[in-house]
Amino acid sequence: MTDTSRLDQTFHIIMERMVETGQAPHYTEMAAALGVSPDEGRKAVQELFSLPGFPGWLFPNTDHIASFPPFNNLPTQYRLTVDGQQKWFAQ
Repeated sequence: MTDTSRLDQTFHIIMERMVETGQAPHYTEMAAALGVSPDEGRKAVQELFSLPGFPGWLFPNTDHIASFPPFNNLPTQYRLTVDGQQKWFAQ
């Protein structure tokens, strides 16, 4: 059974970091934010992205976040600018 509280926390931490910095956190950073081991941080990320219908994805064969809607962690032709700052890319 999935712990929805942990999934909610994981989602919130990723979204907060994407908005703040324009980059998704590494699973070791997720672990620190969740107060768990790096392996548990990796599992939390994998769990979130394996939910049926979740629109984001991990970079193939890794545990690195590639896309977290509406943001993309990798550069795309869709640049987002807010208050004159361009530090985000869209899906």
